[in-house]
Amino acid sequence: MPLTKEELQIILEEGEGYRIEFKERFADLDRELVAFANASGGRVFLGISDESAVTGIAIDNALKSRIHDIANNCDPAIKIILEEFGNILIVHVREGTDKPYRCSSGFYTRTGPNSQKLNRNQIISFIQAEGKVRYDELVKPDFTEQDIDAEKLSRFLQMAGITPVLDQPILHKNLGIGEIQEGRVFYNNLAVLFFAKNLKDIYYHTVVTCALYRGRDKAVVLDRKDYNSDLVANVDMAMNFIKQYLPVRYEFTGELARKEIPQIPYQALREALINSVVHRDYFEKGANVMVEIFQDRIEITNPGGLVRGLTPENFGKISMLRNPGIANLFQRIDYIEKMGTGIERIRLALKEANVPSVQYEFNAAYVKAVFPRPLSSEEHTTLEIARESGEKVRRKWGESEEKTWKEWKKILGKNEYRILYEISENSFITINELSGKIGIGTTAIEKNLDKLKKKGIIARVGPAKGGYWQIIKRTESD
Repeated sequence: MPLTKEELQIILEEGEGYRIEFKERFADLDRELVAFANASGGRVFLGISDESAVTGIAIDNALKSRIHDIANNCDPAIKIILEEFGNILIVHVREGTDKPYRCSSGFYTRTGPNSQKLNRNQIISFIQAEGKVRYDELVKPDFTEQDIDAEKLSRFLQMAGITPVLDQPILHKNLGIGEIQEGRVFYNNLAVLFFAKNLKDIYYHTVVTCALYRGRDKAVVLDRKDYNSDLVANVDMAMNFIKQYLPVRYEFTGELARKEIPQIPYQALREALINSVVHRDYFEKGANVMVEIFQDRIEITNPGGLVRGLTPENFGKISMLRNPGIANLFQRIDYIEKMGTGIERIRLALKEANVPSVQYEFNAAYVKAVFPRPLSSEEHTTLEIARESGEKVRRKWGESEEKTWKEWKKILGKNEYRILYEISENSFITINELSGKIGIGTTAIEKNLDKLKKKGIIARVGPAKGGYWQIIKRTESD
């Protein structure tokens, strides 16, 4: 819509801003055009001073032609629309669709009411944020065909259902891991991430770190593994780590094989893990994908905030790819669908299993998926169980908990009962810690634990060092 007197008056009163620039003459106009094109667009008012005074400018075809030449000489050319309002010439600049734009004096963008020149690091960050430079597409000049692990490539092709009938250079080009120039293949980071013989010797930040903690914080690490073989193997090994420490229960459905039901659906965790590997910011070399198992939750974190164009509101509803090459190779082996459906599949898997929903945390540095663990009532309870007959109960019990512990008190020996209570309070408790709390030797603790296991009340999950106790049976009357 054309400018009105009322609108101009408001603009003059408010002064210059993020999308408004005043200039008496068209000197340095190119940097203002570039700044608006690199930002959100805006208008340059020629014939108005910095103090918001209308000084006017002589408008003729020669002036208009010079302004169009200035816009066309930017790299790339900037599309503008000119509007006359009395002796004021308004240059409308749309937000560019091919950022970044530059003029003869450099790259600029808008910061508040000013046009700011970008330094080298700012230009790099700007280009990365715009998605013009993608980590997986960057050429790795010192990576050659001899650095490709033939077994990894063969395994991938088998998983993808690809018959390697083409010449190697053509095959590699079709996979997107290299470009053929003057008879030579120039490999990119995608080749390194999927098929390098020794990824850990090339990039250290591509690791997936898995950790098991005691309790609900990071004070005590019970087990930790760093996986950095290739992106596919990293996902598979991290899932094996999760399965090692995630409790399961079994259902007998009349079939020969029993049905294994994990505490959190493997499908949901796997989707979140693959998402973190596919969508992380690989330019960020100070952090890596984290899989952290706590007593009450599992957290999967990937470096880098949401991809440009995504918001917490549309997260999971549309598909935006930070690393399209990585996504393409994972899609070829059916690890993902490039349809933005992974988040919905996580939600449905959790809903079907009747377990708590995943929670997401977003900021500029990371995206985190938090899966609450639906722990047993013994692990959830904050009840202070009476250890000796006649001891006062200091918190009100729920009816089922009271019945369970009363029944246990009848059928268990004194030390068995006390050991079971300590396990219900801390499933990661050690034999030495049990000995200290109950006041009997470690040999006696082990004997009582064996009794509880033989009675089918408890089970050991995971190794002796780094595992935990699980209460699997309450009482016969439950």
